[in-house]
Amino acid sequence: MKVLLVAVNAKYIHTNLAVYSLRAYAKKYSDYIELTEYTINQSEENILKEIYKKNADIIAFSCYIWNIDIITRVVVELKKVLPKAKIWFGGPEVSYNAEKCLKSHTNLDGIMIGEGEQTFLELMEYYVNCTQELNQIPGLAFKNSAKLYPPAETPSTQEELGDADITITPQRRPLSLDIIPFPYEEVESFHHKIIYYESSRGCPFSCSYCLSSIDKRVRHRDTGLVKKELKIFLDHKVSQVKFVDRTFNCNKKHAMEIWQFVKEQDNGITNFHFEIAADLLDDEEIKLLATLRPGQVQLEIGVQSTNPDTISVIHRKTDFAKISNNVRSIQAGHNIHQHLDLIAGLPLENYYAFSKSFDDVYRLKPDQFQLGFLKVLKGALMEEETKVYGIVHQNTPPYEVLMTNHLPYSELLRIKGVCEMVEMYYNSGQYEYSIPFLEHFFETPMQLYQELSDYYDRNKLDLLAHSRVRRYEILLDFYKEMILNTKKQEEQDFVNVFKEILVLDLYLREDMKSRPAFAQKPVKYKNIHEIYDKLETDRNDIHIEHFTYDIINSCKAGQAIKKDNIIVFDYSKRDPLNKAAKIMVISNVGENAT
Repeated sequence: MKVLLVAVNAKYIHTNLAVYSLRAYAKKYSDYIELTEYTINQSEENILKEIYKKNADIIAFSCYIWNIDIITRVVVELKKVLPKAKIWFGGPEVSYNAEKCLKSHTNLDGIMIGEGEQTFLELMEYYVNCTQELNQIPGLAFKNSAKLYPPAETPSTQEELGDADITITPQRRPLSLDIIPFPYEEVESFHHKIIYYESSRGCPFSCSYCLSSIDKRVRHRDTGLVKKELKIFLDHKVSQVKFVDRTFNCNKKHAMEIWQFVKEQDNGITNFHFEIAADLLDDEEIKLLATLRPGQVQLEIGVQSTNPDTISVIHRKTDFAKISNNVRSIQAGHNIHQHLDLIAGLPLENYYAFSKSFDDVYRLKPDQFQLGFLKVLKGALMEEETKVYGIVHQNTPPYEVLMTNHLPYSELLRIKGVCEMVEMYYNSGQYEYSIPFLEHFFETPMQLYQELSDYYDRNKLDLLAHSRVRRYEILLDFYKEMILNTKKQEEQDFVNVFKEILVLDLYLREDMKSRPAFAQKPVKYKNIHEIYDKLETDRNDIHIEHFTYDIINSCKAGQAIKKDNIIVFDYSKRDPLNKAAKIMVISNVGENAT
């Protein structure tokens, strides 16, 4: 007997906590269990081949909205080449419509519903020891074909089984998280991957678009166990541990204890990611967070909308004023990377209401501004309310919104264009000075990104792949076309200052081997050796660039301020949050140029 647990992740660097947790909980059957991971970027043929070579009797897939399509396609072919294998699904994508899923997928034998650890253990006992019937195991949906057959009676093809009856057993009661073993036995193999970890399950809130709102009981893992397990990650110097807790700080004592522990045990390498409700933070928590090593922790904060009517109808409770104050307080420490999230397509939010939410959050200047689109998940309350708000969504994963009573598809597409520009020109972190300079020429941040998106669309630039330097050239062309026609008298100054701002942004990231066409020729200095000597840094880590404008203050003012100076870029001393080179501005250097 061989059981294969299969994960199909979104990226290679991801890990699938679910399958590791199932294997750890059923450890007494570890001789029968093998775990394998793939990604959605691999070919279906390759995944099929690799699974076939495992020659397993039972193959169980972990299913989510991002992988269900490729999994179901692989399973169709898998059943052809391994007709005797039992195919099981589990995970949130199949837990809330198990019967429909079994009826629509003839190659599927059964589904583990909800939390899977105890269910999988009992399923192993059934297949290995035949100690109980399948219908005695809570948390299952299965066809009669999922049952064991004596070797002589095992059907050779799915067609011989006919239309099997479906049995759904009672819901399983939630487990105590303290009895679930540490899932990562071979932690040394995760050096270059994100490790997903949970210290709680459930969420105290009732957001109608979220599956976590179904179970409002929050169960926490004992902090003694959590510390012991985090110490393993720290000792092995894994790069990132991402907590999957839906609202990590819903229990202040639990959160504070873990934050204090990672502070005390810091190895100088490991980063911890937490999803929090920023309006729950108090001064004591913010004070502790300010003492963490720069880059040690990153926070993901779901704002979703700043429209009070929308917040109300999605059953979400947030205080945006408090969120804003706490985000700014954390920013003051310059040690924590913050992600702020918005969701487009929520009930009662039209294009203009979303634009206001966009501007409200954008002005907080998060390190990452994540724009998502409503997904109508199976089992979530939002699925029942689609007719109330005229929500039309995709029939297939990821079930993303197409339009609502307040947001037609045409305007949703405009927001998608904005999302692409934000990802490219804001979240990339490569336009630290050029984008703030451009903001001065638009009434709102949303207008800037909308105009930039329209420019891409109008010139068919969105259909092409562009190099990094080409993105800067496009931004310069956009600036000339959209802005300079209102500044004829000062045009040359405004062109030149923006070119220098773009050069600053380029060299902030790397010492360019070849200069972009819009950059002026490099200027040599008589006293350049004195500059190198003062820096006490390897010359290979230094770049010196001449500027004829005070570009730092030009960016702040949206003006072209003349001032001869040089900027020294030190790549050995990068900002721990945005990875930009440390810069030093030296003024009054014109007489030293040659």
